[in-house]
Amino acid sequence: MTLREMNLAVFRREPLRHVFFQPRFEPWYAWHKQFDSLPEELRGLGLREVYDRLGASMRYIGYYTDAPYPIETDYADEVEVTSRTDGDRMARQFETPHGTLSESWRFTVDRTWRLVEFAAKSPDDLPALRWLLERRTLNFKPGLFQQGIEYVGDRGEAQFFLPKSPYFALAQQWMQHRDFVFALADRPREIEEIMKVIDESYDQLWEEIASSGLVRIANFGENIAMAYLSTRYFEEYCVPWYEKRAGQLRDAHIFTHIHIDGSFRPLLPYLAGLPFDGFEALTPLPQGDVSLEEIQQHIGDKILLDGIPAVMFLRHEPREELEACVERIVELFHPRLVLGISDELPQGGDDESFERLKWVADYSRTHGA
Repeated sequence: MTLREMNLAVFRREPLRHVFFQPRFEPWYAWHKQFDSLPEELRGLGLREVYDRLGASMRYIGYYTDAPYPIETDYADEVEVTSRTDGDRMARQFETPHGTLSESWRFTVDRTWRLVEFAAKSPDDLPALRWLLERRTLNFKPGLFQQGIEYVGDRGEAQFFLPKSPYFALAQQWMQHRDFVFALADRPREIEEIMKVIDESYDQLWEEIASSGLVRIANFGENIAMAYLSTRYFEEYCVPWYEKRAGQLRDAHIFTHIHIDGSFRPLLPYLAGLPFDGFEALTPLPQGDVSLEEIQQHIGDKILLDGIPAVMFLRHEPREELEACVERIVELFHPRLVLGISDELPQGGDDESFERLKWVADYSRTHGA
C-alpha cells in the first residue's frame, strides 16, 4: 500500500500494515529554511523530500506548500475594495452603503501576514458587514485541487481546510472575539441573520465540492477551543451547522474531520455524537486539559488524527515521555488512528525536534500490524 492508500484505509476502517504516521511540520520547515537553520541532513531538500526521508505522510495543500488553496473568494462588482501596503503593514478597505469596513495586517518576523485589525469592530458595523457578505461568492476550483493532488502524490490523500462555520467565521475572522461576544449578546438577531448570510454563501461551494469527484477527505478547520464559546453557543450555532454541512459531504462519499485544540473538556460529552469521521488535533495533557484515556472514552469509534502533544517534541521535555505517549496512543486508538502532532511541530524546535520526529516515524513503521 502507498501512504495515500493507507490514508484512505484508515477512514474506510480497512486493515493496515503498520501505524499510519502523518505529522504536520510545514511551518517548522518554512521557519528553519527561512533562517538557514535546518538540520544539516535536510539542507538542500524540499519539503516533500523531507517527508520522503522520514517515510511519513502529507496531509494538506495550500498551507506552507507550493500547492494552491483550491477555494477562491470573490466579491460583486459593486463592492469597492482597496488595498495599501506600507512596509510591514497592509490595510484593506471595503466600501459599503452603510460605511467603510477596514482591516489591517502585519508582516511578522516569520514573513507571514497576520490579521491585527478586524473589519467589524462594533454593532454599528453589522449592517455594512452583512451587505458585504451578501455580495461574496466562494468557488471550488477543480484545476487547483488537481494541482494539489499531483503535489502530494502518493504521500497521502490531499486535503484542505473548508471555510469556517458562520459562528467561527465571525468570532475569528471578521470580528475580534471580544467584540463578537458582546455583539452576540446585545444584537443576537442581527448576528444570527449574518450567520445565515454566511451559510448561504457556502451553498454553491459545497455543491461544487460534493459533485467534483475529486475530494476524498476534507477538514472543518474550526480551531475550536473553549476560549471561543460556551456549550450553549456550541449546541445552538455550531452543531446544527456541522450536521448540515458534514451531512452533505457524507452523502457525496467524502470523509470529514474537524480541528479541535486548546482546552475542550466541556465538549467531551458531544464528541461521539458529532457528524464527523474523525477529530484532528485533540490535545491531551500536559498541553491540553484532558487525558488520552478521556479522549478515548468520549470519541466512540471515530478516528483520532494526531494525538502527540507538540511540546513533547521540544528539548525540555524528556524524550522518554514522548516515547511512552506514542506507545499509549497506539495502544488506545490504533487502527482508528492517523498518528501526528497536536497540532504541528513547534517552529522554534531545534535539531532535537527533528530527531524525535524520526523516532516516531521509525516506531510507526514497525508497530501496529
